[in-house]
Amino acid sequence: MRRLSALAGLALVPVLVMGVFFVLPVSGMLALGLWPDGDFSPFAVLEVLGRPRVGRVLWFTVWSASVATLATLALGIPTAYVLHRLRFPGRTVLRALFLVPFVLPTVVVGIAFKHLLGGPLAALDLEGTPVAIIAAMVFFNLAVVVRTVGTAWEGLDPRSGEAAAALGATPWQVFRTATLPALRGSIISAASVVFLFCATAFGVVLILGGLRYATIETEVYLLTTTLFDLPAAAALCLLQLVVVTLLLYAAHRARSGSGTSVERRAVAPVAIRRRDLPALGIMGLGMLLVTAPVLDLVAGSFRVQGGWGLGNYRSLGTVGEGSLVEASVLDALLNSLRTAVDATWMALLLGLLVSVIVTRRSHSTAERRMRGVLDGFFMLPLGVSAVTLGFGFLITLDEPPVNFRDSALLVPIAQALVALPLVVRTLVPVLAGIDDRQRQAANSLGASPLRALLTIDLAVVWKPLLAAGGFAFAISLGEFGATSFLSRVDHPTLPVIIFRLLGEQGADNYGMALAASVILALTTALVMLVVERLRVPGVGGF
Repeated sequence: MRRLSALAGLALVPVLVMGVFFVLPVSGMLALGLWPDGDFSPFAVLEVLGRPRVGRVLWFTVWSASVATLATLALGIPTAYVLHRLRFPGRTVLRALFLVPFVLPTVVVGIAFKHLLGGPLAALDLEGTPVAIIAAMVFFNLAVVVRTVGTAWEGLDPRSGEAAAALGATPWQVFRTATLPALRGSIISAASVVFLFCATAFGVVLILGGLRYATIETEVYLLTTTLFDLPAAAALCLLQLVVVTLLLYAAHRARSGSGTSVERRAVAPVAIRRRDLPALGIMGLGMLLVTAPVLDLVAGSFRVQGGWGLGNYRSLGTVGEGSLVEASVLDALLNSLRTAVDATWMALLLGLLVSVIVTRRSHSTAERRMRGVLDGFFMLPLGVSAVTLGFGFLITLDEPPVNFRDSALLVPIAQALVALPLVVRTLVPVLAGIDDRQRQAANSLGASPLRALLTIDLAVVWKPLLAAGGFAFAISLGEFGATSFLSRVDHPTLPVIIFRLLGEQGADNYGMALAASVILALTTALVMLVVERLRVPGVGGF
């Protein structure tokens, strides 16, 4: 009982933080959808779902996410094989190259594809079409499949496949009967994450789809900021919350039932063979998809009237006369950096405390159950989109006793909650891998719990902690979903001001948006390069 009370006391702070800044906003959003006029009215949700436009939005969300997921798997699985099972010069560089799109802010991805399809590829007439949106989704999520499936593939015991080949099986038969069943769990895991990211895509759909092609995320934004139909927006958030929760549960069950455990061993990559040429060709297509929008974005940022130059970059410190943008791009960059720093230390502090709580050894059934409940509770932000969270902040944290509407900490808190699940999932495997007998030995030698924590746990976790901080910083720097609701007009972040510049008339504003996107992408990529260099277990998987 004493240990249970101590666990409850340790969990009090993060539970209170989650209660105020997650449970309260989400509950307020649900209440607005189910109690639109103060009385319980579930039929109000059905009325919203029965609207013709909402039906089209739901259908586009589902089918576009499904097609994008299938296309990502088709490109990602062969690419994972090439990058994780074959040996050739430059393999490490290509791995890093395929990781870059995933860490790019969604606003940058959207503007990169918009510029590519409206410029060099304008003859294809794809700008503003579902093809453009799906291509951007594949670009953004290809790294998920490559990293998740590739990590599983490179540690796969090849002996079963070698035995099948020795019995006369063709390479395709070996893949279908031996390799694919062993990879099924990682493929399902990657597909579920990709579908979730595609279904909740915001920045790329908002920029490339406009009002014609909208997902649930962008429709909530439209209903909130343009039509001011808050009950309808809450109803869509409620539907999305239910669907995402069911998806995560189904993916968990599918992974659990995907087959027996597979023996893993260190396997050296092999040289390229003739039969690997199709996979290499598919990887080439993926590389073209990854590099073309980024290179075109960089080139476009140096285009000025009449030729090439640095004019777009020189204009970043100015505010155009008569512009609706009330801050310069450089001011927005500084705002983003300060906000990301605040969000990072919040996510790390809360994530480290949560990780310590859920990984300590349980001494009773009740204690083990409490840790399991807490672990699930702190992962709830993973199942709620950033748009839903930002909308919840907007409608619930604007009155005493929790009036944070005008607080400078509101945006960092929202971004910290978005990054929290990744921080926890980075630290938990590392802390769980520490032998508890080391702590017991330290205690028996007279070390206090704090000293044991510093000398044993911190010595192991400091490197993953830095990597988790890098991930949290990169996520916060490019976060647009929640920030689009909460950012003040006179204190915008860089993704917000890029989106505003896109809505301004004039080539100068568009050029500034391109230059700002390059700076944001470069800053994020540099942060992730540092994370990738750390190369710690459990970090970098999705």
